[in-house]
Amino acid sequence: MSKIVILGAGAFGISIAIMAAEAGHSVTIWSAFESEVESILSIREHKEKLPGVKIPESIGFTSDISCISGSDMVVIGVPSIFVRNVVKQAAPYITPEMIVVNTSKGLEDGTYLRMSQVIREEISDSPIVVLSGPSHAEEVARKMPTTISAASEDEKAAATVQETLSNGCLRIYLNDDVTGCELGGSLKNIIALCAGICDGLGYGDNTIAALMTRGITEIARLGVAMGARLDTFFGLTGIGDLIVTCTSLHSRNRRAGTLIGKGVSPDDAVKQVGTVEGYYCCKAAYGLSRKMNVEMPITEELYKILFENGDVNKPLASLMSRPSRHEREQTLV
Repeated sequence: MSKIVILGAGAFGISIAIMAAEAGHSVTIWSAFESEVESILSIREHKEKLPGVKIPESIGFTSDISCISGSDMVVIGVPSIFVRNVVKQAAPYITPEMIVVNTSKGLEDGTYLRMSQVIREEISDSPIVVLSGPSHAEEVARKMPTTISAASEDEKAAATVQETLSNGCLRIYLNDDVTGCELGGSLKNIIALCAGICDGLGYGDNTIAALMTRGITEIARLGVAMGARLDTFFGLTGIGDLIVTCTSLHSRNRRAGTLIGKGVSPDDAVKQVGTVEGYYCCKAAYGLSRKMNVEMPITEELYKILFENGDVNKPLASLMSRPSRHEREQTLV
C-alpha cells in the first residue's frame, strides 16, 4: 500500500483519488479552500466538479499542505496557472524519495515552460512523472475504461506510477518522451477551443475533421522543433487526447469555444465555463511558436480572437486561402 497525496480537489484529482483508494492505497486530497473541504466532507461529493459521484469514506481531505509529509507519491492536480504557486507551498514537505506526478496540462505564460519544467524549478531532486492522455474526469470517476500514458525520464518512477494506479478500468502505458506528451496534452486544448468556435458558428463535421487533422500537424510541428518524437503525437497524448477534447461535451475548451462562436466574448465565455486551459495555453503557445520560428496558423488565428478582439468569422477564410501545398510536407520543422 502506498501513501498518496493529491494536491487539488478538482475533478481529475478526485477521479485519480478514487482509482487509488479502490486499489487499496491511503489517499488524502489537499485543497487550498477550507470551505471546499468542509463541503465535500459533509456530503462525500463535489457537487460542482463531479455531481453524482460519491467519494469513498477512506479518502481524506485537508487544507493543511503538510499532509504531504511521509507520503510516497504526490499528485499535482491544480490548473496550470496555479502549479508554480502550489508547488512552492508543497516543496518544503517533499523529499527526494517521493514521486511527484503531474496531471496539469499547459504552458506557463511568459516562460513558455511545460509543467514538469515548472515543477523541476521548484523541486530539484524528486522524480517527476507526467500523466496525460484522453481522460475526462467525469468518466474516470465513473469507472469507464480509460487509457493514458505515464511519461518520465525516470523509467523506474514511471513504472511505479503505472503499477500503483493501473486497474481494471484505468490502463497506463509508459512513455519516455516527456516533451511530446506534455505538448500534445497542452496544445490540443487550443484546437478544441477552435472546434467549439466552429460548432458555435454552425460549421459541420467536415470542418471539424479538417481542423483536427491539420491541428495535430501543427502541434507535431512545434513538438518536433522542441525535440519531441513525431510518433508521440499519433498516440494517446497526441491524437487520442485531441479527439476526446474536440468532440466531447465534457470538454470545457469546446464548450467555451462554442460560446465564443455564438458571439460571447472570450473573457465572458471563460467565466461561464470555468477553467479553460486552452485560453491560457494559446497565449503561451503563440509566443513560443514565434520564438521557435515555427508556423502555427490555427494557433495564430485563435490568438487574434482571444487577445486582439478578432472577428470569429474571419479565421476560416484566412486559413482556407493560405498558399497551396502538399499534404505530406517534407519536414515538420
